[in-house]
Amino acid sequence: MDMNPAHTVKDFPPPTRSLGAILIDAGRLSPQQAGQVIQLQKQEGLRFGEAARQLGILDAEDILFGLARQFEYSCLPVGDTAVSPEVLAAFGSQQPLVDGLRDVRSQLMLHWMEREPARKSLAVVSARRGEGKSFIVANLAVLFAQLGQRTLLVDADLLHPRQHQLFNLDNRAGLSSVLSGLAGLQAAVPVPRLGGLFVMAAGPTPPNPRELLSRPLLAAFIGQATQAFDVVLIDTPSAALADAQIIAAHAGAAILVSRPNAATLAETAALTRNLDNLLGAVVNEF
Repeated sequence: MDMNPAHTVKDFPPPTRSLGAILIDAGRLSPQQAGQVIQLQKQEGLRFGEAARQLGILDAEDILFGLARQFEYSCLPVGDTAVSPEVLAAFGSQQPLVDGLRDVRSQLMLHWMEREPARKSLAVVSARRGEGKSFIVANLAVLFAQLGQRTLLVDADLLHPRQHQLFNLDNRAGLSSVLSGLAGLQAAVPVPRLGGLFVMAAGPTPPNPRELLSRPLLAAFIGQATQAFDVVLIDTPSAALADAQIIAAHAGAAILVSRPNAATLAETAALTRNLDNLLGAVVNEF
């Protein structure tokens, strides 16, 4: 590791905008209130946010909102309707479930992405519908984007798509359009105010989803996507259909999502036996 002693503090400048200025621009703080906060901050030697909370001018949500913008950490204020409330990570949530998914993200980065940088597409599978697979992959996609990773979330559940609902997107074009040769990567759209996150909806429900997924265009699309994005996460159909296994076979790796008392042990075991690139499992208790 290069520990160059020539580096100085000037090489690592602080954020260019103060927390107070950001909150004033956002309408969450008046200039007069900012003055009161700064006065107490100087008197007591407090941080700006601590002084504002002590005065009762700002709450924890205001502080999180400002810090997210100060450090270019994309998150939405609680109650924002840009995405579904199910996408907990989009709101900078400190809930244990989101913290658990941050741990999953860390494990993926350490034990998969670092070792297999060329195979950065990940299929998220489950043995049955209703195990929370779409919920988990949506939140993981946000968490990767919040690290500055250019992230693509693909809804490959052509019969029961959910990602367009979670991110409030149009579903008139998507993966089914790509696999039919009618569209390309431009069918992936950026999620407003969640910088670096793109979602490709499932698109119109086709009469022949398995045939579409079996076409060479799927492998070609995943290859193109991994060239254009840092991380590609794929929401798959439940493994009650063979479609999930087809998708996972083309992905760089797969993880299993299971909910207690949902799929049987036999169903889960059968799925894991048929996945050669399974990294591990996530137990969803949400």
